[in-house]
Amino acid sequence: MHQTVVDLLRGNAAHAEAFDARFDDVQEAQHPNAVTVCCADSRVLQDQMWDNDEPGELFTCSNIGNRVRQSTESGPVVTGDVLFPLQYFDTDVAVVVGHTGCGAVTAAYDDLTEGVDVSPGVRHCLDSLTPHLASALDRLPEGLDRAATVNHLVEYNVDRQIETLRQSDEVPDGVELVGCVYDFQDAYPGRRGEVYVVNVDGERRVDELRRRHLATDGRIYRFWEY
Repeated sequence: MHQTVVDLLRGNAAHAEAFDARFDDVQEAQHPNAVTVCCADSRVLQDQMWDNDEPGELFTCSNIGNRVRQSTESGPVVTGDVLFPLQYFDTDVAVVVGHTGCGAVTAAYDDLTEGVDVSPGVRHCLDSLTPHLASALDRLPEGLDRAATVNHLVEYNVDRQIETLRQSDEVPDGVELVGCVYDFQDAYPGRRGEVYVVNVDGERRVDELRRRHLATDGRIYRFWEY
């Protein structure tokens, strides 16, 4: 067996020892307080970014580009993994988490500007991102380097995912929709690993968000108000 798997199992043994008693209250049912939709990037520590170590607290979904939409024969719909806790477990908060330097957003940007040759599976994912991001290209501020362009588009992509959730009749009324960006590139003003709120229920004006959400004022920040 590959040494990586041996190391993973060794780590799991330590996890099982530490978490043994923490499953007592959630063995038969779950009622997560939030569903998070994160990018499936090895640098994005999906539960640890919230300092969460409680089973049953978060319903965590991940895919490249933190997408909330999937294609079906009847047209695009919100992904079932996002809807599942909202519809069946009375979860009333959905958090979409993008991240600085996102590879999926970078690939989508490259596809829009020069085209990229990718496998059919990756193409399916990119095709879920590029239509949303295409509208941003003519609106980007001038003078951005490549890294800044990608990070502007990361915010824009989070906004589009929140918009998809807001427009869906399948998302129950009253669910709060929060868009965030996880930063490990020193792009935002705080520490590496901090999460910044960029959108709440479609509102993306920083001053207004700070006025409405005083408890999180220091964690509300955007590169781009368009």
